[in-house]
Amino acid sequence: MALVDDIGIKIKEMRLENGLTQEELANRCELTKGFISQIERNITSPSISTLIDILEVLGTNLGDFFDESEEDAYVFTKDEFFEKHNETLKNTIKWIVPNAQKYEMEPIILELEPGGKSHDDNPHSGEEFGFVLRGTITLKVGKKRLTVNEGNSFYYIANKNHVIENNSKKNAVVLWVSTPPMF
Repeated sequence: MALVDDIGIKIKEMRLENGLTQEELANRCELTKGFISQIERNITSPSISTLIDILEVLGTNLGDFFDESEEDAYVFTKDEFFEKHNETLKNTIKWIVPNAQKYEMEPIILELEPGGKSHDDNPHSGEEFGFVLRGTITLKVGKKRLTVNEGNSFYYIANKNHVIENNSKKNAVVLWVSTPPMF
């Protein structure tokens, strides 16, 4: 549970996240700006009913406000990446956001050896974006064959067959983001 001394700080953070001034929050809760200021500076504590009103305006409730469970992670280290090498396709996929399947997009790093390729992907709902970090790749979308060089990006609606190939003699590395998660 949050400490009583943290209530004002958390309310202020939430107010700012919601883009409200003290006066706007006070007006929506039928309180004074001065009272909100005193709460945020931990000079006074609101009653439970007043706290419930404030939290409702801020888009939360008592349970969530005092929930101290671990928040979603925002930063992931190399140690958390999952890596899979495919000898047949001559590629390595690194899932760089753990459990990305639960999100709306899934970023990976695709490393392609010379002659390597991604799996052939059938049409599906969603969109795909990529940025070539190293080397040169051939992007096939439907009947189109496009060369994408290092430092360039690609983007397409995934409603046609698509695949990435490395037809060069050097390794290629692509940051590839799919929505919805597909890899």
